[in-house]
Parts: sequence; C-alpha cells; structure tokens
Amino acid sequence: MGCSRTTAAALAALLPLSLAGGCAEERVARSPAAEASGERQGGERQGKEPIPDFLRRALPKGSSGTVIAARGEHLAYCGGFGAADRAAGTPASCGTVYDVMSITKQFTAAAILKLEVMGRLRVGDRISRFLGPVPQDKSDITIKHLLTHTSGLVEGLGDDYDRVSREDLVRRALASKPLSAPGKRFHYSNTGYSLLAAIVEKASGEGYEPFLARHLFAPAGMKHTGYVLPHWPRKLIAVEYDDKGRGQGRPVDHPWAADGPYWNLRGNGGMLSTAHDMLRWHRALSDDTVLPDRARRALFAPQVRVPGTDEAYGYGWNVRDTADGRLAWHDGGNGWSLGLLARWPDDDTLVYWVSNHACQKGKWNLEEQAQELTLGIAERVDAGRRRH
Repeated sequence: MGCSRTTAAALAALLPLSLAGGCAEERVARSPAAEASGERQGGERQGKEPIPDFLRRALPKGSSGTVIAARGEHLAYCGGFGAADRAAGTPASCGTVYDVMSITKQFTAAAILKLEVMGRLRVGDRISRFLGPVPQDKSDITIKHLLTHTSGLVEGLGDDYDRVSREDLVRRALASKPLSAPGKRFHYSNTGYSLLAAIVEKASGEGYEPFLARHLFAPAGMKHTGYVLPHWPRKLIAVEYDDKGRGQGRPVDHPWAADGPYWNLRGNGGMLSTAHDMLRWHRALSDDTVLPDRARRALFAPQVRVPGTDEAYGYGWNVRDTADGRLAWHDGGNGWSLGLLARWPDDDTLVYWVSNHACQKGKWNLEEQAQELTLGIAERVDAGRRRH
C-alpha cells in the first residue's frame, strides 16, 4: 500500500491545544535529514535551534519538498529539501510548484464568501438554487452544509483522475445515498467541495479557476497558483513519488480536461502553487485584500465540531483556540504527496510545508511527523513568544 490519503479530519487529533504544551523537538525521531537548501532568512532568537538545523535533524533521509515560515512581514525561512525531480537532478526550492491537494478547499471556500460579498449568493441558500432539481433526501442541503462537511454527502465518487464532467459530478452526487440528514453530522466530503466549485461557476457565470484567478489570486499577487492558467513550465512542477520511491509523474501528467482536473478533484484538490504564493495567500487573509473583515471572520469561525477531536471546522479550515490564540490549518494528501498549512492569525504567523514524497514503505511516513514538523517550525519563528 502507498502513503495514506490524509484529510483534515484525520490529522485533527494530532495537533495539541497549544504550542506551549510540549517540546516538539524532543518528540521528533532523530533521523538523518536531507540537506535543506534555498532562501534562508534569520530571525530565530538566541538559544533556540534555528529552523534549518531543526529540519536537517527532523526530516527523514530520502524525503523531499519545501518549507516556508513567516511572521507578519518577516520571512523566517524558505527552503527546499531533496529533489523536485530526481531523474533530472532538479533540487526542490521555494520556486517549485506542488499539488497543494486538499488545501485547495480554502480557496473554494473563499470564492463562495467572495460571491456572497458580491451579492450573488448566501451561504444559507439551498443548493437547488444553483444545481437544479434536487432529490427529496437532499432538498434541505445548503451551501453552508457543503462548506462545513455536514451535507451528508459521501467523501468521494471515484478516482481523482476519472474523466468526470461537471454535469456528471452533480448528477452522481445528487443520486448518491446520503450518510446522514443535512446538518446532522460531520462527514468529510470531497464531493461536497466539488459541488461548491460547480456553484461558483453557476453563481458567477465564470469558470471555477478563472473566477479564483480574477477575484482571489490576482489581488493577492499570486501569479503562480492555479490549474492551467499560469502556463507552467514542466521543469518547475515537482514529480510525485510513491512509497517505494518510484516516480508517478507530475500532476499534469494524469488525465486532465483542457481547463484543469476533472470534477472528482476540481474544487476539493489539485491546485498547483509555490511556497511564496502560499505566503502571499496568508498575507492576503490578514487584511481586506481578498475578503472584508466580516467574511474573513466567517471563514475562520468554528462552525461545527470535528468528531473525536478538539477541533472545529470553519469554511475550508480546521480551527482551534489555543493559549497562543486561534490556530487555523488544513492538510492535504493524495497517497504520494503531503502538505500542511497552519496560520496563527492573532500574531500573523504562517507555517507551510509540502512534500512530493510523503512516505517510504517500512522506513518513515511524514504523516506521522506532521505535528512535530509543523509545531517545531512554528516554535522557531518566534522562539521568545512560544517558550516551554
């Protein structure tokens, strides 16, 4: 079997209540690390292990990817480790383009709130307003239910790369057997977020990616995020590797439609981006660049409890109140790659890491180190604030 495909719900139980609760560096396996390379900025306070040293110690040999961390306007660290393309000998760097997987959901959620600000919809609207006749067992599903994974829809309807059109996705989703009544239970649903992408298109009259590019990415200065609009040079996109280290190609090498992935993936995953653009996204969410304050508060407000965890889910984000303020985060995984974006809005701190080789069978699995990596990096962005 390959690396497990993670969801935000799967990792929610890993993140502790507060960074002040334990020493992440003591819990990380002291395995040899790939040499970290790329842009490196100072900023760690004296007496605290610098981010590059922590990564060199914590990352397992053979892993590869990119890490970026910042607080406010201060870039604490950005660097790659391992290779983006082993066959070509291309090192991973801050400019490497990765599939951000389910982190895509926060873009979809922001697009929905942008449309609400524009007066095109309300999150309380029933989906029948945009998706046509809806079966009785789904007639009460609202946009908010899709945003918060409480629609009762299944997690998925097939493989990410099945050739499924928007119309096919909507038809199959509406015909699927519900897991629960709308609003009753949390069931993480990629299908629900693909329906949100369909609603973005119906409400805006634009394609999903063009809408995001015009209303979210362009204002944020994100020129290197999207499905096909950035016209990626192939050499910049990371090759993904399975649990035996075998190359699985680049995301764009798999079956895609002319305008991006097919609809089992569109809206819920598959977005391509760079570390620097993810930092731009974080900063755009710190002010009115893409959404006004009221909409941003809704994005990060705890909407529903995630069963079996101390987490809540907002709109496209897991959220938790900690001793260091609110933590908002989301992960993504596809069996080959793995990534996690975490932000502490109260002090404007970002940690984002992504790997194009998530596990090596019988040796290591970055999913098991997700907590240590994320919090270990965050503790070193501002070591003076986050003491043990």
